[in-house]
Amino acid sequence: MDNASSGNTPKRKKEHLELCLTEKVAFKNKSNGLERYEFIHNAITALDPEKIDLSREFFGHRISYPFLISCMTGGTSEAENINQQLAVAANELNIPLGVGSQRQALENSHFAESYRVVRKNAPGIPILGNIGAAQLVQMSSLREIEYLVELIEAQAMVIHLNPLQELLQKGGDTNFSGLLEKIEWLSKNISVPVVAKEVGAGISKAAAKSLLEAGVRAIDVAGAGGTSWAGVEILRNKEDENSEFWDWGLPTSYCIREVRPLKDEYDFLLIASGGISSGMEIAKAIALGADMAASARIVLQKLHHEGITGVKELIVGWFDVVKKVMYLTGSARLEELQEQKLIKKEELY
Repeated sequence: MDNASSGNTPKRKKEHLELCLTEKVAFKNKSNGLERYEFIHNAITALDPEKIDLSREFFGHRISYPFLISCMTGGTSEAENINQQLAVAANELNIPLGVGSQRQALENSHFAESYRVVRKNAPGIPILGNIGAAQLVQMSSLREIEYLVELIEAQAMVIHLNPLQELLQKGGDTNFSGLLEKIEWLSKNISVPVVAKEVGAGISKAAAKSLLEAGVRAIDVAGAGGTSWAGVEILRNKEDENSEFWDWGLPTSYCIREVRPLKDEYDFLLIASGGISSGMEIAKAIALGADMAASARIVLQKLHHEGITGVKELIVGWFDVVKKVMYLTGSARLEELQEQKLIKKEELY
């Protein structure tokens, strides 16, 4: 699986990591939209906060919080230490962890350990594998994907959909021909469920329906409002930061609201990511219809500055806020939080 032509991949991954840790790569003039909503206060709540249940099922596991650390690292020497620490934190919190693109594990076995370290340090939680849509369309055998699953003993495989990023990336893989057919082929034959995830431009209702028809078992909308991967590539290219594509994408709140009604027709997990950076935003995302939330860059930054303890305190703190929201809205379970507990701000005045 070693490939001499793979030399640019670890360099690109390292640059992505450095930019996400050190530069302003968020959307400039577009938010995730969650600030447009308020919770309806319940003055006669009749709950004991200590009995509020935050756990949920996730691909056969009972996780403690409806949250996924959506990791963006892998395939570089720097990533191994990051993945090891994130795995420890996720395992101690009993929440799932996603690895970054495993493309480099196919191109060069030298970096396989940067992925194996995840399962070694997180034996008890769901771990999600990851491969790009552009790489999937080029595959003709399940052998490579199953290798990636086995590498981390994954409970699911994420297909990341990043046409905008590939379009702006110098030398990007923009040939997505036959993508839906290949996703359907994969969904029918792979040993684990398939998750479809955007990387910051969002998934529309029409796109989600097509993905579900193809057999996808979970959709991470990954909407606009957080990290702009268009922005990351623009900075890598040293191009004009005022590019019209820096803020391209559908806000996270819009995606959740549009995709949620499909749950009446299809059985799937709806994951909200894209600028999720507080407990209040997690609560609002779930109230809008998401089953759980996910974040990447803010967790990565917390790890960089405060280590494993900082990551754990961040996530536990977020869900302390979620629990308080549930108490104040009379929601004993996560499903009850979705029972018309939100109102648009303009309706309050």
